[in-house]
Amino acid sequence: MQMLTDKIALVTGASRGIGYHIAKGLAAEGAHVIALARTVGGLEELDDEIKSAGGSATLVPLDLTDMAGIDRLGGAINERWGRLDVLVANAGLLGVLAPIGHIEAKTFDKTMTVNVNATWRLIRTVDPLLRKSLAGRAIVMSSGAAHSAKAFWSLYAASKAACEAMVRSWANETMNLPLRVNSVNPGATRTAMRAQAMPGEDPKTLPTAREVAAKIVPLAFPNVVETGKLFDVRENRFLDYRDPA
Repeated sequence: MQMLTDKIALVTGASRGIGYHIAKGLAAEGAHVIALARTVGGLEELDDEIKSAGGSATLVPLDLTDMAGIDRLGGAINERWGRLDVLVANAGLLGVLAPIGHIEAKTFDKTMTVNVNATWRLIRTVDPLLRKSLAGRAIVMSSGAAHSAKAFWSLYAASKAACEAMVRSWANETMNLPLRVNSVNPGATRTAMRAQAMPGEDPKTLPTAREVAAKIVPLAFPNVVETGKLFDVRENRFLDYRDPA
């Protein structure tokens, strides 16, 4: 039995990695997937795989630094479908791993633009559409870096911590609605971003993007009741936020 039959799902960063496999997984559950990414080739490959499995998708080639483009997206979705059932805000940049005083301003600005500003802009444009759904689900990708704040990870950590704070506030604003809003920590995964961050690591020691995506797709199901929490993929459970001791 498909859990998302006739649902409309938007996935950013859908051309590769975890986003690619989340998009495939949502389509396999019956959702029509709006797949957004910069890379047209990756989107076309995704579309081919979804269609060959009997699913359907709409491709949106868009760079998330294009804020006006994000703004138009909500209107386009509303005009065509009148609602959105699932948002997966997955796209993000690593930026650079460096001492905080050595990060170039342009690198800082671009990373925060894609990871934070674009995520807020995306939430703003689809929030009215998710509220129209009978079981709206928003999933925003985070990272363990948001909490570990390891040396040299300041830029990426700050961007993900900001996203988690936004998601928690959004969840509190919508707590009395059917909409459920959560962050996800996928953990170390065999992706290009991980290889960029940890070039000496053996990728075979890490779970694949497909394996990680399989744990995330159920967060879009109508039976999810949790909101304002952090789903830890490695632990395969929701975690509560706690104030500093």
